[in-house]
Amino acid sequence: MIDLIRTVIAAACILSGTAVMIIAAIGVNRFRYVMNRMHAAALGDTLGIGLVLLGLMVHNGLTFVSLKLLLILIFFWNASPVCSHLISNLEVQTNPDLEKECEIVHE
Repeated sequence: MIDLIRTVIAAACILSGTAVMIIAAIGVNRFRYVMNRMHAAALGDTLGIGLVLLGLMVHNGLTFVSLKLLLILIFFWNASPVCSHLISNLEVQTNPDLEKECEIVHE
């Protein structure tokens, strides 16, 4: 019975993560401006990968594989926002017409 509950929870997490990543991919292709696309990609990556890895951790139980998956999750949660910030910062610095596309606050 516990295995069935664990499998259902794992399947729900994995399917939810996959749905989030598919919706993010649609958003990346649908949005018009680079910053909007970056926002959709960053949120989709962080939440989608987090849910998929959480589902895999629940499916495996308390094993060494779950520890590895937790370390991968921590790495992605730290790396994805930093990469998104660097790419959006590059877009702000290199695109002279960006203020026509979206609001930019200069500090």
